[in-house]
Parts: sequence; structure tokens; C-alpha cells
Amino acid sequence: MYTKQSVDVQVNGRTSPMEILVFQPEGDGPFPGIMVAQHLPIAHEGLELDPFTIDVGDKVVAAGYACVIPYIFHWWPPETDVAVKRKEFRDDWTVADLDAAYQVLCGLDKVDPDRTAIMGHCWGGRVSWLGACHNPNYKAMATLYGGRIKLAFGDGVPPIELADRIPCPVIGIFGNDDMNPSPKDVTELDAALTAAGVEHKFHQYDGAGHGFQDFVNKERWRPEQTADSWARVIAFFDRLLK
Repeated sequence: MYTKQSVDVQVNGRTSPMEILVFQPEGDGPFPGIMVAQHLPIAHEGLELDPFTIDVGDKVVAAGYACVIPYIFHWWPPETDVAVKRKEFRDDWTVADLDAAYQVLCGLDKVDPDRTAIMGHCWGGRVSWLGACHNPNYKAMATLYGGRIKLAFGDGVPPIELADRIPCPVIGIFGNDDMNPSPKDVTELDAALTAAGVEHKFHQYDGAGHGFQDFVNKERWRPEQTADSWARVIAFFDRLLK
């Protein structure tokens, strides 16, 4: 059992607040805390309307973690086309969003602020990498088929070039049939972490493409690879945070 609530925070003085979903296990804690970066399909729907996002929160809290999921597309009106949000996306805005959500996470009475991690799927896999580069307090980071890590959005440099700022071990989950990130991209991400001296382990799955954990999309969902990769991610967090 667990509790789930929605809270709103202001970011950089924006009139439209950012929604954050907060999942907490029952019990006194303190529990480790995980920042979950949203995947792209909910960019126009909102957090509560995306079954996959709720399932991620369910899985994280069932494993004994508190988690927060910030709605990082609050910068645009909800009806704005997702292609516009993707084109206008800015990394500095995203870092501000993650900082605000991190304060919420660490401010929870049940959370141990010295045991936090960040993870994300798809677009969120890129955001989790970006977030780890800008927050020295994370003890673990998981990127699950995060694409566009080699690209910058807005001013600044691509997250791959900030690998030496990642303060923690990394787990990567990828499908070998994916084209974004492609196996070549994964090789380059691996090389960047190696060159930066960041402890990491990548798991690559045959017969799986982009979004293979997303059960909402039956065409790309791969239940066997999903089960194995989720078990590896949770074991990774357990090793470093519990």
C-alpha cells in the first residue's frame, strides 16, 4: 500500500505551476527517494492520464522507494502540439524543473535526502542524464532508452558532453532494434561515461525497440525484456540506496 498525491510548485516565476505526482510507501521510513522523469507521450495529456507513468510510480513505490514525477511540459498550454513542445524544449528550463521537484522530494518527511536517485524512460531517459549532470547529490541514475542525449536543447551543450559531471553510478537499458538511441548511439554513450570515469553498466536487449517497456503500446511492448530490465534497475537502486 502507498499514498499518491498531486502538488503544484512555481518554477522561475511562471504563472502556470508545475504539477508533481508524489508516491510514498506506507510506514515511517525514512525511505530512499527517486526522481522519475516523464516520457514524451504524456507531453500533451498530463501525468494522471498516462497509465505508463502511473505504473512506473507504482513499481518504484512497491520496491520501497518514495518518488516524485514532475510535469516538465508545464511551460506550454496543454493544447499545444507535442511537436512544438519538442522543438521549443529547453534544457535550462528542465534543470529548473528538476531542482524544484528535488526540493519537494527531499522535503518529504519519509525521505532520506542522502539517498536519492533519478531515472527516466524515452525523453525522460535523456532528462535523467541531464539531471544527473546538474545535481551532485544523486547516488544513482538510470536511463532507459534515452534518445537525443547527443543533442542540446536551447543554450548550452549536449548532455553527453557533460558526462564528467555525473556524480554517481549509471545503469542503461536499451533495445537493439531502437533507432533513437541506436546501438551506435549507445556505444558512444558508453564511451563518454568510460572516458569520464563514471561507473556504469548497460543492458541491451535483442528483439526490443524503442519504448519496449510501454505496455500501452502493444506493438512495441516486450514483456519478457521488460520484466528482466525492471528487475535489473530495481536491483541497481537497492544496491546503492538501501
